[in-house]
Amino acid sequence: MPSASSARPGRVRAVRPVGTRTVLAELSGLQDVLALQAALLEAPLPGQQDVLAAAETVMVRAESPAAARRIGQALLELDLTAPAEQAGGLVVIDTVYDGEDLAEVGRLTGLGADGVIQAHTGQVWTVAFAGFAPGFGYMVGENQALEVPRRSSPRTAVPAGSVALAGNYSAVYPRKSPGGWQLIGRTGARMWDLDRPEPALASPGHRVQFRAVRDVVQLAAEETRTGSQQPDPETASGLRVLSPGIHSLIEDLGRQGHSALGVCAAGALDRASLRRANRLVGNAPSAAVIETVAGGLRVQAIGDQVLAVAGAPSALTVVTPSASPDATDPDAEETGDTGMRQRTVPVAAPFALLDGEILAIGVPDAGFRSYLAVRGGVDVPAVLGSRSTDTMSGIGPKPLAAGQLLPSGGDAESGVVGSPEIQPDYPSGGVTVLDIVPGPRADWFDQAAVDSLCGQDWIVKPESNRVGMRLQGTPLERSRAGELPSEGTVAGAIQMPPEGLPVLFLADHPITGGYPVIGVVVDHQLDLAAQVPIGGSIRFRIAPDQTSPEHTPHEQTPQRKASN
Repeated sequence: MPSASSARPGRVRAVRPVGTRTVLAELSGLQDVLALQAALLEAPLPGQQDVLAAAETVMVRAESPAAARRIGQALLELDLTAPAEQAGGLVVIDTVYDGEDLAEVGRLTGLGADGVIQAHTGQVWTVAFAGFAPGFGYMVGENQALEVPRRSSPRTAVPAGSVALAGNYSAVYPRKSPGGWQLIGRTGARMWDLDRPEPALASPGHRVQFRAVRDVVQLAAEETRTGSQQPDPETASGLRVLSPGIHSLIEDLGRQGHSALGVCAAGALDRASLRRANRLVGNAPSAAVIETVAGGLRVQAIGDQVLAVAGAPSALTVVTPSASPDATDPDAEETGDTGMRQRTVPVAAPFALLDGEILAIGVPDAGFRSYLAVRGGVDVPAVLGSRSTDTMSGIGPKPLAAGQLLPSGGDAESGVVGSPEIQPDYPSGGVTVLDIVPGPRADWFDQAAVDSLCGQDWIVKPESNRVGMRLQGTPLERSRAGELPSEGTVAGAIQMPPEGLPVLFLADHPITGGYPVIGVVVDHQLDLAAQVPIGGSIRFRIAPDQTSPEHTPHEQTPQRKASN
């Protein structure tokens, strides 16, 4: 991968690989960041899929590894012209300053709690760029009096409306989400609302004034654009949810190209299993399906349906509530005095679920996630071009609930169903090996830390979810002090908070992050990672083709000033 070319303003300083399909361009400052972002949006490079600006970097997602290499070389050759100044209006945000970290910020800055409040409200902030989550704007102040580090260990849940500081930025968390920023207050302002013409209350270019108040109007319940409107039960054809199991969601292949809004792709964690399930029922590859974990999902057919289940191999039981069962079915058996009959159907094969019949998905024999496709796809409203649930941002359909009706749609693209398929092996008690591409911030760790990352088995902790897998093992130590300015990140990134325990980002990951990424799981193994259950073991391995000099910076770039 090409790297350091020029440290002159107006040029990309270095390009680092971020996994196999993404590159990270380093620049000399925010002006160059904005210039590169504007250039790439105005004239996209061949194979370019998405662009995300951050504090000192621009991340570019490509359609293939080969395209990523070409884009990396092209970035080094660009001459950047400063973009036109953005003129944004003034947004006033009423804030109650009672955050959990207010006293600690007062100690770190030497200002005390009252001084922090005065410094925060006494300057105008400007939204420099967006990221992390929809409506999360990185705001730069007029001075650096409130520059503080992130917490050493991020919180698993930061309340919606939390006003926070990290580095020399301020921001408001638009909804409940994980986060490592220092919390100094709270607001009732709705930072993100898809029912507004401009969903973000404060987008890049806007100026923001925080105003101290004694109380705020509480945020209303989030109901907008969730894609969960109920169909008419008299006319619907599809599935009724009898039991959602532990956690069941609607997912497709995700919403691409919205990073600049702070919206990640989301979508199915095991994309191959989603495609397989759709292929078996004759759907388009991107049709919406049900993703469910650890079994327990029960659905009933409304009208005759064609279904297929792919992913984690589980017992699939069909119950027919009929007083006149088909005695010729060799797989059917009596279930009791009710006259119900039941039969089993195979995984990775299409089958009929007739009107009124019930499908139950059992606990997987291996793996963790199963994908249930219905012919025509699950027909719920699309949000930003996708029917996927994004658990990080709250965009898309809500998690499935008992009694919910899921209509089947028109996403079938074949007049016939597919033939049964052989599935890959899924994790079942052993250690799952995942290949990684080192970096983009492997140089924040010495060789001993990299060896420790790949030399031990990491256990998936119960706190893991679709945002990321939290891993337990022997902590790693950084070789570099300070904080990393926030920069774009990807699914598969292994982020390292100061406590030294890795977080492996999955599909609903934050768009940006400020903890160094020591490596990225190769793209084609993300499906495998998604099938490792809670309590399972992971071992990382440097991908065999990622050890040559072309995959590391050609020359060391100067150590960056810690600013976040």
